[in-house]
Amino acid sequence: MLFNRRKTLSLLAGSSTLCTISLAGQNARGDDPADLSSREGNDWTSFLGPTADSVLPGPELPLWSKSGPPVVWEIKLGEGYAPPSVWKGRVFIYDRTEKGARVRSLELKTGNELWSYSHPADYVDSYGYDGGPRTAPVISEGKVFVYSAEGLLHALDALTGKLVWKRNLTKDFSVVQNFFGVGSTPVAHGKHLFVQVGGSPTGSDPSDIPNLKPNGSSLVCLNQSNGETVWNAGDDLASYAGPVVAKLENLDRVLLFARGGLWSLRADNGKKDFHYPYRAKSLESVNASNPVLLPGGHIFITETYGPGGTLLKWSQEKPEVIWTDANKARNKSAQGHWNTPVLAGDHVYLSSGRHESNAELRAVEWRTGKIAWSEPGLGRCSILRVGKKLVIQAERGPLVVAKVNPAKLEVERIFLPVNKEGDPLLRSPCWAAPVMARGYLLVRGAGRLVCLDGLAS
Repeated sequence: MLFNRRKTLSLLAGSSTLCTISLAGQNARGDDPADLSSREGNDWTSFLGPTADSVLPGPELPLWSKSGPPVVWEIKLGEGYAPPSVWKGRVFIYDRTEKGARVRSLELKTGNELWSYSHPADYVDSYGYDGGPRTAPVISEGKVFVYSAEGLLHALDALTGKLVWKRNLTKDFSVVQNFFGVGSTPVAHGKHLFVQVGGSPTGSDPSDIPNLKPNGSSLVCLNQSNGETVWNAGDDLASYAGPVVAKLENLDRVLLFARGGLWSLRADNGKKDFHYPYRAKSLESVNASNPVLLPGGHIFITETYGPGGTLLKWSQEKPEVIWTDANKARNKSAQGHWNTPVLAGDHVYLSSGRHESNAELRAVEWRTGKIAWSEPGLGRCSILRVGKKLVIQAERGPLVVAKVNPAKLEVERIFLPVNKEGDPLLRSPCWAAPVMARGYLLVRGAGRLVCLDGLAS
């Protein structure tokens, strides 16, 4: 076992209000922050980045010091598990305070606040998790979209934070609260916004979860400019996986891993290609990992409560099963929880396991399901690939940098970001996927967002 669990964990430190907006500094009027065009890299405008797969082609990361790259800035946060997004030198972060849910725009280089917008939040988690947002801000067409745990969708002007429009999708589509509230980040595509909603017929009994019925709103397509519904489709309840847009047979499709399985829907009108049933038998189970589009029209899906992983070959009426864990009693290849697998060549890299105690970091040959290597010790972790390196966020705080290597886990660095006094900056749970934009690495733990200079050696 490469990671000694005890040694790894020793790195650790251990209401209704009116919507409000506050502006800070000259940049809040819409002037651009300091120019970042000279820095290599891309913006990160939605969950899992510019290609929605947690993969960046570069720049290649230098060999960081043993203590990790320098901390540029850090800020305190309220409740929530949402990763940040980045656009035009601005960071957008979504959390919850005692005053309600809050969206903030920060200057990427400094962490200085540009504006802040708050809206009411009354979500209470049935399982005792915190009541903050789970979804990442989405930036498109000059607007930032945020989707709260209660199902409130707000569209704000990305430069000023002013409200453009809002929808209560829970009310509009009669959504009965999922196990953990809304956790699927919307996806912007062209002039539209795809949102997983998963409503039920009006008057459904919220205490009768086993018998809830869908009402054809698994996926809702909205007009980005005004929030109006363009179409809704998919007779399924909601999951926590995000929609994935893919061009298949020369048409844009939306792949949606909903509560009951994988859907393929046409992006222009919501027409169904297929529904592939896929969910554990247990009531208290969820699909939470995004489907991964692979070469040749292949799609990889994974969950952790029962069936595990499956490789499909897309076909308009019915996908072909290439291999599956579902018929294995044990030794399943890929039991991803909420962390989306990352592709590199012939392998996907993922965290496999339902609990922190049994989760393992793995490389799996995606064409066959063969496990190339598997390492315990990091708990349930999230992975970002930058060029030929993996940046791995362990759920208790440590960051691991490893070379992409299907033969073994080749660790280059393992560290925990600290402040000037040497105190750890990341506390458990670190469930937000790491973000890299313009060479800055943004990582979130309980109560804090930390910005590191990923281009510094």
